[in-house]
Amino acid sequence: MALTNNQAVLDWIHEMAAMTQPEHIVWIDGSDAQLEELRAQACATGEMEKLNQEKLPGCYLHRTAVNDVARVEDRTFICCRKQEDAGPTNNWMAPEEMYARLRRLYTGAMKGRTMYVIPYSMGVVGSLFAKYGIELTDSIYVVLNMAIMTRVGLAAARQLEDDFVKGLHATADNDPENRYIVHFPEDNTIMSVNSGYGGNVLLGKKCFALRIASYLGKNQGWMAEHMLILGVENPQGEVRYLAAAFPSACGKTNLAMLIPPEHYRKMGWKVWCVGDDIAWLRVGPDGRLWAMNPEYGFFGVAPGTNEKSNPNALQATRKDTIFTNVAHNLDDNTVWWEGLDKNPPEHAVDWKGNPWNGKTSTEKGAHPNSRFTAPAKNCPCISPEFENPAGVPISALVFGGRRAKTAPLVYQSRDWEHGVFVGSIMASETTAAATGDVGVVRRDPMAMLPFCGYHMADYWRHWLDMGKVLGDKAPKIFNVNWFRTDDAGHFLWPGFGDNLRVLEWIMHRCFDEIEAVDTPIGFEPKAEDIDLEGSGVSLETLKGLLSVDTTLWKEEAKEISAFYQKFEPRVPARSCQDFFAL
Repeated sequence: MALTNNQAVLDWIHEMAAMTQPEHIVWIDGSDAQLEELRAQACATGEMEKLNQEKLPGCYLHRTAVNDVARVEDRTFICCRKQEDAGPTNNWMAPEEMYARLRRLYTGAMKGRTMYVIPYSMGVVGSLFAKYGIELTDSIYVVLNMAIMTRVGLAAARQLEDDFVKGLHATADNDPENRYIVHFPEDNTIMSVNSGYGGNVLLGKKCFALRIASYLGKNQGWMAEHMLILGVENPQGEVRYLAAAFPSACGKTNLAMLIPPEHYRKMGWKVWCVGDDIAWLRVGPDGRLWAMNPEYGFFGVAPGTNEKSNPNALQATRKDTIFTNVAHNLDDNTVWWEGLDKNPPEHAVDWKGNPWNGKTSTEKGAHPNSRFTAPAKNCPCISPEFENPAGVPISALVFGGRRAKTAPLVYQSRDWEHGVFVGSIMASETTAAATGDVGVVRRDPMAMLPFCGYHMADYWRHWLDMGKVLGDKAPKIFNVNWFRTDDAGHFLWPGFGDNLRVLEWIMHRCFDEIEAVDTPIGFEPKAEDIDLEGSGVSLETLKGLLSVDTTLWKEEAKEISAFYQKFEPRVPARSCQDFFAL
């Protein structure tokens, strides 16, 4: 039975069903009983496996097809009417041409299968931040993941209006040659076909929450950002919030769930996770920037997650979690992945479904991009404000990357416009593990290059426009780099919980409680103002971490100018030299 009387919604579902031709149509009401029935069905067909309910209550294992294990950027499209509006970094096809191509792939794609209708909310239902959508899918795995990652069911259905975000997913033949993840921003529509992997088929995630939402934000005067949100509570009990963007492999999730070092814990410092991946930001009634995490769960990378690197994330996976493409430990019916511990199981099944002995095999038990989908409420440090419909007020915006020599540990932009420039030049250097080439600089403005639903230079202009609205109430903008190395390639900063030492300085700066040193690239701390007690870092090392090599930055300026050329003639009219005192 339909959960809404909205005729626009019902007409669209009828049209999609006529094309895909499912045998049954089932509305997802979000009830525990319905979801439990679907879990049982998925286990009966082998789509999922039920894990040890004593050790991992409510947890399940799923394997995707071997050719379907990650987001596919070369098959991801932004189809707006004018190609120039998609920008040079998005794949584009004319909407009518893409619709015709997809129609051929969808026709009859759900024959003999069930179409599940998932009404869902991105954000707290009823909040000014919230946006609503429907995903149609033929995959129980998608239904159960969406029920963790978003707020699904009747409450969301009651909020549906004619401008809801439409999402259609069909697993079809899982043919990589005909795999498409397509966004029609002007039509509020997402279409995914021939994939079963999370990032391609959980349409509320990157597809809606970033690509479609960034376009909506530009037109409606708000921002959808690839940012974590966290609260830093000082010993006086005051909580101050920041949002931060990092490219992959830069410790974003670890920062979102940071555990203060012992020295800080003893003084009473706490860190609260509001979100680990996506932030929607709006100007509040008080003129400040407020943020909400539109998601309801974590879709995290499993390998490398352990008691040392991120105990809060690991704890979040201990119940009601779906594991994808990890190793299955047959001895106790649990899961394992590389980096979890130093005791791989001898009797196991690897992510491909083959027998696997972790003690002797040279093959990996878990895919490097294997995932966990865990409810955010499981996280021990989840913020008390997680469900606040008003969001949280943002005092600082932080950008970061992985740079061996160039960027200092932390610096502050001189103003909002300079801060937008700092975000636009975000970059990381590749590691040998990633590509085989070490030190290749890859620019990823605001960590949004793969996720912006329109032209990147127009996106920068939108940031500048938001600054004009915020005026003197705009958050201060910073850049951090946890990855400076010595000449032998050893990291100079301990990272992880010790990053709170830098966040403390950032928050002091936001509230004008501490002075800074003016450098050629922006404001930096006095070395004596970073608390190093118990860090193992000497004052001399810290001074090195804060050093600015103007020769390297002059080379950086040339590379930035060349990067901007990609986006001409739309780049806002300021030379990068305007922001450097080199």
